[in-house]
Amino acid sequence: MTAIHVENLTKTYRVYKKREGLLASWRGLFRREYRVVEAVRDVSFEIETGEMVAFLGPNGAGKTTTLKLLSGLIHPTSGEATVLGYVPWKREVAYRRRFSLVMGQKNQLWWDLPAQESFRLHQQIYRIPEDEFLQRMDALTSLLEVRHVIDQPVRELSLGERMRMELIASLLHQPEILLLDEPTIGLDVVSQRTVQEFLKQYQAEQQVTVILTSHYMKDVEALCKRAVIINEGIIHHDGPLAEIVDRFSQHKLIHLQFSQSTIPNDLSRYGRVIEAVPPRVKLEVPRQQIPAILSSLLSCYEIEDVGVQERPLEDVIADVFTQQRNGSLKGGMTKSE
Repeated sequence: MTAIHVENLTKTYRVYKKREGLLASWRGLFRREYRVVEAVRDVSFEIETGEMVAFLGPNGAGKTTTLKLLSGLIHPTSGEATVLGYVPWKREVAYRRRFSLVMGQKNQLWWDLPAQESFRLHQQIYRIPEDEFLQRMDALTSLLEVRHVIDQPVRELSLGERMRMELIASLLHQPEILLLDEPTIGLDVVSQRTVQEFLKQYQAEQQVTVILTSHYMKDVEALCKRAVIINEGIIHHDGPLAEIVDRFSQHKLIHLQFSQSTIPNDLSRYGRVIEAVPPRVKLEVPRQQIPAILSSLLSCYEIEDVGVQERPLEDVIADVFTQQRNGSLKGGMTKSE
């Protein structure tokens, strides 16, 4: 069953172009110049109930704008979207009770009050019965390991604790749609892992539909099987996460450990030397030439150990964004069936 349906969604802004200097500022009072920014351009996709989908793109790609459209915070310039059968920007009360938007750089908790006071406010807003509220708060604070600090003012909490409190506040009313915008931004490795494990367990148990934006590829790899890549407002890929490396990466990594304590000085003829710490070397080579390169290496040198790996997902994604910015990768969506 389709939970989110988006068709030809577009959002443009008129941005004032302010000229430098006093005279230009004076002229701007009477004659303003604007430029049109296409934050989202003719975007279409569908997400099934219970899916957790990664929404990837560089800063300014249109990710947050899309989430704001789906949450009803802003109106589109054109196009259509339905979430759980509702048109988001109509802002119907019945719809607002069924989704949550968590933004890693925005706070919804009262800064000077303990988190539990903000939780009580959410209870009243969403009219959660007392017994259900206590049960959910107890379960969520236990899973996210913050039960011992819910009576501390939010300003006294660490960044990781605050982010976990934000998640709890967003889940107390048991939303069916969860929109996560950089939920682990700025967190340390331990806090990131805690949030990842919680989201994986919670989504599996509740079958909530999730859209996740993140620049931290460990989040994406740990949580999502499907990814949508958006850049400059256009979707460039919509399909299994595993296909991104196959589709966009033209290279693989070869790890070599030589028998001698030194390494040959002519390895660059096989590919790019990524790392060289004798007796180990890491080479980046064209994926189509792997058999021939391995055969040549094994016949020319005394090698104790060898391994072949795909390039890290974050490196491939970074290359995709760079190629799109330079115009070497053509726009337009490719969707895997």
